[in-house]
Amino acid sequence: MPTPPFRADHVGSLLRPRSVAEARNAHVPAEERRAIEDAAIPALIRMQEDVGLKVVTDGEARRAFWHFDFMGMLDGMEMQTREEGVQFHGTKIPPVRPVINGKLGFPADHPMLEHFTFVKDHTTVCPKISIPGPSCVHFRTDPADVMPAAYKDPDVLFADIAATYKQAVDAYYAIGCRYLQLDDIFFAYLGDPEQRAERKAMGQDPDWLIDRYAWMLNEAIKDRPADMLIGMHMCRGNFRSTYAASGGYDAAADAIFNKTGVDIYFMEYDTDRAGGLEPLKLLPKGKKRVMAGFITTKTPELESMDWIRSQFDKAAEYVDMDQLGIAPQCGFASTEHGNALTEDDQRRKLELVVKVAEDLWGEA
Repeated sequence: MPTPPFRADHVGSLLRPRSVAEARNAHVPAEERRAIEDAAIPALIRMQEDVGLKVVTDGEARRAFWHFDFMGMLDGMEMQTREEGVQFHGTKIPPVRPVINGKLGFPADHPMLEHFTFVKDHTTVCPKISIPGPSCVHFRTDPADVMPAAYKDPDVLFADIAATYKQAVDAYYAIGCRYLQLDDIFFAYLGDPEQRAERKAMGQDPDWLIDRYAWMLNEAIKDRPADMLIGMHMCRGNFRSTYAASGGYDAAADAIFNKTGVDIYFMEYDTDRAGGLEPLKLLPKGKKRVMAGFITTKTPELESMDWIRSQFDKAAEYVDMDQLGIAPQCGFASTEHGNALTEDDQRRKLELVVKVAEDLWGEA
């Protein structure tokens, strides 16, 4: 079985197979829907293997949201339906809001442990699962929805979030996971002037949050065994091909590269909204790797090889090519709704990822 890091990779989510989407739309009972998912996911895995990827996921086919499903399955959290959803560019996501109503913890029977095991049992390459990073629990929960009195102290709240994620890391390792990805997108959000202003209006210092988010992530993963690699994805929102934030990595680059302890960074770089490549100069020399997200999942048009090569030429001014790889800038379906492209478009994008890796490094 190939071992990470790879030159070609992807963030994790894929367009939901028609059978899965129809079952969800018809509100099929959970047990029946699970059987439909079990039947559909092996084909998603084969598709990833067939295009030449050495790492596969279940496409997050069992989830409605990339983060809320996982968070709602933690001890001490629940998801509530509200009147207003989170604002994206020109749209809003469905009105689901997280509430912390008890002591946080990672349950031994968290359903997404089985999600990983299913992938591991159905592939001959490297299985990976992506889960929301620790920052999601704090950033996405309104302070008014943090119920335990002790959690009004942010240091207590952050310590328990970190401890919860340490339990999750240990649990995934115990079932054979050697490549775990944490989607900690709010490091990128906190480079957006509007997002920073919103946090200040809430009485939160965005730069302090970046530092504390890095502390939480490092605290959660620092004791992992040496043969477990941790990936980290960052973007600015991904819902039906829209986005929620804009701004470069400058404010967070030192924290993400030097304070988190992460091995592999999936960084959105498909538009000017992600800022320049200069922050890559803060990546320490060594084994850490940046998976440059020059290929978009938001539109079906294929990027040209010449343009992608030119982007890597620019990136190589700040970081050694040996510490770079290629991946799409985000998932294809961060929610069950999916982005505005077809399954054929999705496959061509993944084929392009592999082609770029083979062209630039001679391997995927």
